[in-house]
Amino acid sequence: MTKIGFIGTGVMGGALARAVRKKTEGEDLLLSNVPESVSEALAAELGCVAADNKKVAEVCKYIFLAVKPNVIRSVIAEIAPVLKQRKDKCIIVSVAAGISIETVKQSFGFDLPVIRIMPNTPALCGKGVILAAFDGVADYEKTKFFSYLSEAGICDDAGEKMIETAGTLTGCGPAFAFVIMQALADGAVAVGVDRAHAVKYAELTMAGAAELALSSGKHLEKLKDEVCSPGGSTIEGVSAMEHAGVRSAMIDAVIASYEKNLKLGKK
Repeated sequence: MTKIGFIGTGVMGGALARAVRKKTEGEDLLLSNVPESVSEALAAELGCVAADNKKVAEVCKYIFLAVKPNVIRSVIAEIAPVLKQRKDKCIIVSVAAGISIETVKQSFGFDLPVIRIMPNTPALCGKGVILAAFDGVADYEKTKFFSYLSEAGICDDAGEKMIETAGTLTGCGPAFAFVIMQALADGAVAVGVDRAHAVKYAELTMAGAAELALSSGKHLEKLKDEVCSPGGSTIEGVSAMEHAGVRSAMIDAVIASYEKNLKLGKK
């Protein structure tokens, strides 16, 4: 069986590990983390194996580096000598935001297959968007890799340029959506709805609107128009949004996050 290892089992690493566990036998999933108590607790929860970084590097074919960008180089420096001694093929999966495949390879100092992914937090509930880019990975290995992550959400072979651009939308977008949901709930409270119901209805409305957009295939502008009756309350609200600059604010938010990602990648 193919062994899969995670170095880093924080929020995102843990979410991906939970998804992978649904596709693997327990002994084929190895988890490593600092502090060790985090990976040990997750291993106990999932019925898999807690290990250290070097053990993951020794035996796993897919090695997820689910660590922060500022520590990925030190992790690579630790496991590189182990990987260099291996006779079989392994694949590095980098989850570090803003770190290119080229940077990962240069950090190792020798050639090896690399997958770069950018998942977003809805992967925690199996509704994530996972953008991926591949270097030196065979088609059958891509297919296998996507099957492992299928329980986390939608996986897309987007390419590295799309990770840098569209990844800003998918990665940062959930936070923007939460701000919008909270604002909608605040508006409902302002007109007399109790907080609990306001939040619940805001969340359900946003989820339903997204599902309708995905399933209908209609242009977003048309979907908006279908809700806006002539002289009605919805178009009045849309007009208020336009006057407040909501549309341009959301565009600016994506651009600002993209520019920050570029800066992080250069550090």
